[in-house]
Amino acid sequence: MPAQAVLEVLAEYGSRIDSLMEQYLLRHADPEFAEAVLYPVRAGGKRVRPALAILSCMASGGREEQAYPAAIAVELVHNYSLILDDIIDHSELRRGKPTLWKKYGLSTAILVAVHYRETISEVLNDSPDPKLFHEVVARAVKLLVDGERLDILFEQAGREDEPYVVQHRRRVVSLDDYIRMIERKTAALIQAACELGALSAGAPQAHVQALSEYGYNLGIAFQVGDDIIDIFGEEEKTGKKVGGDIYEHKLGNVVLLLAMEELGVALAEVLAKSEVTPEDAARVIDLVKRTSARQRAEELRNRYVERALTALDRLPESRYKDLLRKLAIFIKEREF
Repeated sequence: MPAQAVLEVLAEYGSRIDSLMEQYLLRHADPEFAEAVLYPVRAGGKRVRPALAILSCMASGGREEQAYPAAIAVELVHNYSLILDDIIDHSELRRGKPTLWKKYGLSTAILVAVHYRETISEVLNDSPDPKLFHEVVARAVKLLVDGERLDILFEQAGREDEPYVVQHRRRVVSLDDYIRMIERKTAALIQAACELGALSAGAPQAHVQALSEYGYNLGIAFQVGDDIIDIFGEEEKTGKKVGGDIYEHKLGNVVLLLAMEELGVALAEVLAKSEVTPEDAARVIDLVKRTSARQRAEELRNRYVERALTALDRLPESRYKDLLRKLAIFIKEREF
């Protein structure tokens, strides 16, 4: 299945929750606040996480609508994290549009984030097993927060006015450190989406475990792929500035991390600059292209894709399992 077709299928399943999700968000929201509240979920996005929850439910023998609370919850968590991420990183654009804080102001963005967090609780109260679903989501959110913390500490410059970051900044980052960071920041929520989908169907524990492992490995592969695209992608395809992680001094990008082993001080000096220029970024990308970093990163991504596919082997055959399989293969091939 071509990459665009995979995305269209995901978008089709993921978008089925949009109307109900907006109903939850508008519950107890003043009409004057509604525009700001709905802005994040109307700003685009591929709806990968809710699609995974729905497909995992149906691959476990459940009905689509059984997965709606799980699907809405994980999409709201994702948007909640993006609101905070944009504030933390002072990002002014997301998906080609002004970020929430940039459009409405910092205080309003923080209030919208709190509104999302409480809406997530309301949604989970309507799930098949509220206590269990709350536990799964709370764990994913706490891991996500810790992943964001580590990602910040892996930055090699900036945030000089933040005492905790200055005190704990990691000048040396290993591949194990990187995996620990992305399994929290990215994989935890994708894993939760798949796990909650299976639980929504009342699946046997063996199927829940298989989909949980699929989601974890898919999440790792997804982030490694993102890192590769950040350095080597084409702006026309991605809609993002090439080398964004270089400008943000991130040693939490696996390509830069692996390249550091071969480039050493030549790369370290650029990432440690208070301000990275376009010329700096172009020079780093040129240097990285001469190393084995891209090949090693692609091999790492592909290993996790294979692990995700192996986990799916424990599920009975169905068209929904096949879609999950095609999504994993797409991650290995995607360029945007």
